[in-house]
Amino acid sequence: MSWQTYVDEHLMCEIDNQRLTAAAILGNQDGSVWAQSESFPAVKPEEITGIVNDFNEPGYLAPTGLFLGGTKYMVIQGEAGAVIRGKKGSGGVTVKKTSMALIIGIYDEPMTAGQCNMVVERLGDYLIEQGCLESVLRYFMISFPSFEGQGL
Repeated sequence: MSWQTYVDEHLMCEIDNQRLTAAAILGNQDGSVWAQSESFPAVKPEEITGIVNDFNEPGYLAPTGLFLGGTKYMVIQGEAGAVIRGKKGSGGVTVKKTSMALIIGIYDEPMTAGQCNMVVERLGDYLIEQGCLESVLRYFMISFPSFEGQGL
């Protein structure tokens, strides 16, 4: 299954007649885009650096907020080192970290934060459970740099 299929069929799936506004899977080392929905905003390297820093040092983004595609989200409760959640008006963002990737979902009403969390975290948990798969992918990405982002 390709990374784009994970975005299209899992992150952008319909939940209670609602779906994410945008979603992406990025490499957690360099922020490279492995797959994204058409509506996912262009992210800046410093935005990804901030997210990675918050996973490594929980609370890092609390004073400044989480920026994604130039949009500022207030950081709310998450799971230290595993999940970052942000809120802006009636919408927000959930970021789940795996050993290789950042799974990102952006939502607006009428979708709820809980629905977004469920979609993003479920895929992230699945990928974490497939740890041996991630190890194989890491090997290929290191050995064959042109493989990155191609999925299986």
